[in-house]
Amino acid sequence: MTGIQNLPDELQLATEAHVKYIQSLDTRKDEYEYWLTEHLRLNGLYWGLNALHMLRHPDALPRDETIDFVLSCQHENGGFGAAPGHDAHMLYTVSAVQILVLVDALDELEKRGKGNGKAQVGKFIADLQNQETGTFAGDEWGEEDTRFLYGALNALSLMGLLHLVDVNKAVDYIVSCANSDGGYGVSPGDESHSGQIFTCLAALSIAGRKDLIDVDKLAAWLSERQVPNGGLNGRPEKKEDVCYNWWVLSSLEILSRAHWIDREKLIAFTLSCQDTEQGGLSDRPGDMVDVWHTMFGLTGLSLLKYPGVEAIDPVYCLPKYTIERVFGKAS
Repeated sequence: MTGIQNLPDELQLATEAHVKYIQSLDTRKDEYEYWLTEHLRLNGLYWGLNALHMLRHPDALPRDETIDFVLSCQHENGGFGAAPGHDAHMLYTVSAVQILVLVDALDELEKRGKGNGKAQVGKFIADLQNQETGTFAGDEWGEEDTRFLYGALNALSLMGLLHLVDVNKAVDYIVSCANSDGGYGVSPGDESHSGQIFTCLAALSIAGRKDLIDVDKLAAWLSERQVPNGGLNGRPEKKEDVCYNWWVLSSLEILSRAHWIDREKLIAFTLSCQDTEQGGLSDRPGDMVDVWHTMFGLTGLSLLKYPGVEAIDPVYCLPKYTIERVFGKAS
């Protein structure tokens, strides 16, 4: 890509620093912040491991310990919590499935998982579908969100269990969340937001119903999320944030309209958010790094085909080679 090789040293990807940063995250148990973020532990493992795969260091974390930790978070009902002893929730269950895909260990659910292996996980997810509206709750307490709908279709399809839920009703619910600007909200009538747009587009992709998307209108709205410094925001009049590298750019990739943004400006913005010495990426230049923004910053570089970054699947947010391992081809 023109211009990338000519970036100054501080705007080159600090791969080794980022790998060391991610490896260090579980060694900080004497820090107060480590225990404050226990509710994110399983998700954080997915973010870090996925980032390592994109950095082409997939073995930088110990595989056996990773599998053991994931399975220690599972409940008898098949669902997974954020850490051992935490309540089961859709989001952590999806992270668990994705981690097992990353380390090529879905079969461990049959060998060592609770209950009836993958079927038990599938039942936990399927039981969270609202049979009237088609959407999904996050847990037994009933909060509903298109994030949970996408997560359900993501995890079930990876396990070959999509038949356990009413996909057509889920699609109908997504359609009911569509807005006149082409975007989607968290529920019918809510404003369009880049994050919710991704969940709806990706869910429609898994369901094989991309024909329902107003492609050019939505792509125009998404491309307008790029601000003058090259970064992307989630909705009009908001600040740019590296995490929208994923929510906006993956959506445009699904729509085959990623070329509607200035790629070189987004690459430069993303690389300006990295800590080249200690590793990690932040939401915007000068802020503190974290593993969430590190992963989503790298997904953007991957979709932008930055040299040395592994190709990411825009629907599943997993490296394409892992999706090919599951399905035989990328989504």
